[in-house]
Amino acid sequence: MACVHGGPFLRGVNGGKHAPARPQEEVWVQTFYMDTHEVTYGAYKFCEREGRCRKAGPNYRDFDNPQQPINGVSWYDAKAFCEAHGKHLPTEAEWEKAARGTDGRLYPWGDEPATCERAVIMDSRGRSCGQRQRSKTHADVGRPEPVGSRPPNPYGLYDMSGNAWEWVADWYTPSWKACGTACQGVDPKGPCEGREPCRGYTEKVVRGGSWFWPALHATAVYRRPHVPANRPIFHHFGFRCAASVEQARALAGRAP
Repeated sequence: MACVHGGPFLRGVNGGKHAPARPQEEVWVQTFYMDTHEVTYGAYKFCEREGRCRKAGPNYRDFDNPQQPINGVSWYDAKAFCEAHGKHLPTEAEWEKAARGTDGRLYPWGDEPATCERAVIMDSRGRSCGQRQRSKTHADVGRPEPVGSRPPNPYGLYDMSGNAWEWVADWYTPSWKACGTACQGVDPKGPCEGREPCRGYTEKVVRGGSWFWPALHATAVYRRPHVPANRPIFHHFGFRCAASVEQARALAGRAP
């Protein structure tokens, strides 16, 4: 995990085609830790074998490389995995600060557009930057690449843009303005602080874009809603975990 130091950052944007990310404003998060890589297929399946995680994952060939990000999981699967490892799903505020830093950059690396040299996305050659896979039912849909195949951002985090969409803890709101005070202040957690049930809210959020989607969606601000059960299954949804300072101390205390 990498340490993301506490303090303010610029969340959201004021213009462009990112209405759900408006307006831009200063938000505070306290120091936390973030997984340097998306949770891999191998790590998730190991958790299954240990009996700590529910069976989940992709139903396509060529998606079972142990170093590929796990795909096709629900929000519940992601939350349970993180909790089984003494961590938590990052809040939207934690995820966005970890992705873009404090200076309001649009992407993890700056403001230059996403390219296949910077992220695993869909480009003019096709999904996954033109890398193809064959399936009996879905031909040439592309596939995720092994985690960490592109350069990290300044925090040392890989694939915060592209490769797999990443579930976060918050309920989806149509904009930051619509969310109001639940998304402001210090360590905001969104409506109902992410807890279930939350009256009037039915969708959670995925962030960061994926190998299946074009560069427009691979920013550090784009917000996409989906039902937490992931039905029908979207096979390009994955996740990574975060840890508070207290959780990180506990993890360090258990280490050999």
